[in-house]
Amino acid sequence: MSEQLDIAFKQAYQRASNTDMDMAPDVKLRIYGYYKQATYGGHHHFKSEEEHGLVRAFKFNAWQQVRHLTKDEAKKAYIDLVNQLDL
Repeated sequence: MSEQLDIAFKQAYQRASNTDMDMAPDVKLRIYGYYKQATYGGHHHFKSEEEHGLVRAFKFNAWQQVRHLTKDEAKKAYIDLVNQLDL
């Protein structure tokens, strides 16, 4: 199951990354939070030092809201959201 989940997650990530759909900020943040939880779990890491203040706070908050999920649960939620958006 885990290998199939990983494949589906990667496919959903590619679809979400390559979409031209204009998404609402809250949807983008949900996608971000699920992705970070699915890939990093509870180990918070911010790659870009360019993100300061409000943007970083919103991203961190989105991640914190899903910190109760396991990596696999976050992958499933990410896939479900991408599918729901029909990306």
